[in-house]
Amino acid sequence: MRAAIQPFSLHCSTSNKFMASNSSSLLWFRKGIRIHDNPALEYAAKGANCLYPVFVIDPHYMKPNPSAFSPGSSRAGLNRIQFLLESLVDLDMNLKKLGSRLLVLHGEPGEVLIRCLEEWNVKKLCFEYDTDPYYQALDSRVQNHASAAGVEVFSPVSHTLFNPADIIQKNGGRPPLSYQSFLKLAGEPSWARAPLSTTVSSLPPVGDTRRSQILDVPTIRDLGYEDMGKVEWTPFRGGETEALKRLEESLSNKDWVAKFEKPKGDPSAFLKPATTVLSPYLKFGCLSSRYFYQRVQDIYKNVKGHTTPPVSLVGQLLWREFFYTAAFGTPNFDRMKDNKICKQIPWKDDNELLAAWRDARTGFPWIDAIMVQLRKWGWMHHLARHSVACFLTRGDLFVHWEKGRDVFERLLIDSDWAINNGNWMWLSCSSFFYQYNRIYSPVTFGKKYDPNGDYIRHFLPVLKDMPKQYIYEPWTAPLSIQKKAKCIIGKDYPEPVVSHDIATKDCRRKMAEAYELNKRLNGMISEDDLENLKRSSEEEQSQKVQTKRKRQTIIDWIQAP
Repeated sequence: MRAAIQPFSLHCSTSNKFMASNSSSLLWFRKGIRIHDNPALEYAAKGANCLYPVFVIDPHYMKPNPSAFSPGSSRAGLNRIQFLLESLVDLDMNLKKLGSRLLVLHGEPGEVLIRCLEEWNVKKLCFEYDTDPYYQALDSRVQNHASAAGVEVFSPVSHTLFNPADIIQKNGGRPPLSYQSFLKLAGEPSWARAPLSTTVSSLPPVGDTRRSQILDVPTIRDLGYEDMGKVEWTPFRGGETEALKRLEESLSNKDWVAKFEKPKGDPSAFLKPATTVLSPYLKFGCLSSRYFYQRVQDIYKNVKGHTTPPVSLVGQLLWREFFYTAAFGTPNFDRMKDNKICKQIPWKDDNELLAAWRDARTGFPWIDAIMVQLRKWGWMHHLARHSVACFLTRGDLFVHWEKGRDVFERLLIDSDWAINNGNWMWLSCSSFFYQYNRIYSPVTFGKKYDPNGDYIRHFLPVLKDMPKQYIYEPWTAPLSIQKKAKCIIGKDYPEPVVSHDIATKDCRRKMAEAYELNKRLNGMISEDDLENLKRSSEEEQSQKVQTKRKRQTIIDWIQAP
């Protein structure tokens, strides 16, 4: 970390136009890293003669972890950390244009905030409401201290279109567990009837920070990350400026906006992705979801017709709201155990298969190419995510969805606690979606979009010379073809870790058994029940294999000359 800028001081002036009373406000940035449509910022500035815009570098999130499977901290890969730092640099630049600046501090956020409230004599604390469990606990601690000290606290809901608590209350205290029931309850956001506040002309100056060590926005190296020569950074840059630019580009084609239909996107498109790629900007709040919603609705009003939820562009924002609401209203949403909405399934605990999937060594080029894109870019198309999540869980490997969730949580630049957990439960048929017989083929699904395998050739250059008839199944290529393509299967590129046809049948059988057990015990399943089911399933399968071998031995004996 670079040396602190010694006590930074921009003293308040009594002639400042913001000075309605002798008060100072602290604006605590976490998500909501933007100026436009920021109710916490607007309220913090109102009537204040000094404004402290603060971001705390949290070691919990930022500190290097050398033992992790990829460069980064214990919580996030380098791509997401870099995206956040770029977003903070952009925020600082935009604040300076308004006569302010970003005050970066380092330490445990709760301790830092409480110290700042006391040292700076803050009268008003403002921060965007956050439904993540980590921030719920942190915010409660800070808010309790502030209230006891007589500090006014303002924490508006602006990261989402709706307040999840309101939706849950409308549903009798339970979160709606289907998209359609969510839509009926939600209706139109109450704020959407009036224009949003999207511009700020100026802000109160920063007050005297006294003994606090104020930092510049650190670089990756400042945080302690040294050897980054081999890191391939995501092509997506962080920040509000980039978010608004990308939004304008996406909405400039009104016909595309009106006809947007999610299932028809191309997961193999990488030179120009088939979606907006606004998800990381929504995740960090560089782009207001409310502003995005309002802009799309304005386009809908001026076109002859448009698609509707769940497939429309607004429909995608509402999927986000659905998962936020389900997560907020469900205890233990991020795990199978003690999660009332999650099917209890005896997943395999196979670290070798998990590592092969995570490290793009499954031997299925479509799956491996997606996992390479995830590691290098921190992003991939939603249908690509569906493919690899299905493959890891109910499709082929039968590895626990929590293991895949952890990999996505680390590597995705748009990793979002509610959406990531919700999607993994959905795609593993643990909750929300239960048609476990519908499986994404690791061979034919990608071929449908990209028969020539250009996506695979880009992210798996070892296969770049493989003829297109073998690019999705290189193990079927004759040895002479493999030699000509300079890619010997089992040497230059791995053989498949499973036989898809056999693995899929096995997964479907295990899912059927687990569903039957959940139904019979009404979801009240213990760890012993799962272990017994796993054991009996394995014994039954072993007996079938032995019977098949005996039958084949008899046939061979009869047919022998």
